[in-house]
Amino acid sequence: MSNRVVIVTGAARGLGAVVAQQFHRAGYKVALADIAFDAAQALAVELSADQSTACAIRLDVTRKEDFVEARDALISRWGHVDVLVNNAGASKVVPVMEITAEQFDQVIDINLRSVLFGCQVFGQYFASRGVGRIVNIASLAGQNGGSATGAHYAAAKGGAITLTKVFARDLAAQGVTVNAISPGPLDLPIVHESVPADKLDKVVSSIPVGRLGSADYVAQVAVLLASGDAYFANGACWDVNGGLYMR
Repeated sequence: MSNRVVIVTGAARGLGAVVAQQFHRAGYKVALADIAFDAAQALAVELSADQSTACAIRLDVTRKEDFVEARDALISRWGHVDVLVNNAGASKVVPVMEITAEQFDQVIDINLRSVLFGCQVFGQYFASRGVGRIVNIASLAGQNGGSATGAHYAAAKGGAITLTKVFARDLAAQGVTVNAISPGPLDLPIVHESVPADKLDKVVSSIPVGRLGSADYVAQVAVLLASGDAYFANGACWDVNGGLYMR
């Protein structure tokens, strides 16, 4: 994998940071793309002191031109890009009847518009090379309409799953696969910080396997879907939710 290059959006913290670390452990050169450049840079240096196998890129995922600049910078740096992981996401919990137009647009832009732009820019590039992998990080909320993270977030993630299918069908003939991963509640610091202990206990008790999910396992699924052997996995939404939602 030493010659394979992956770009992970929203990689400065949370699940994105874990995904970036997992790809690096798998032998990839990793670009940590985030609007929080300093945090992404600190993690990149932690992964690769001389930044020969990890680098940070300042990326605002709501701007298509930022994706273009990131793609071109990586081609200049490492010669090519093989994998895009659209992970960037954000939300603010607001009752559905109280979501403002500004709040809705912001969450849609970060969680859904970013997927459109990433798939367009890197999908076209991968198609020109005749090979490529795109992995979109969705959410259980986008499947079951859960509003614990906000109805606007659930709507955006549902849209990301649909875009995954659209791009998967459009790019398959050019050797490019597009898949989504839909995690359930994960054992991440942000979850413990934002959810009261009593509510978190109720969440855990509702999960058939009886515990929160592992961010490392979600990252391992992303690495699997990015591999050359995963050519026949396309347009799928991979559920990683401990049985909380079964189809």
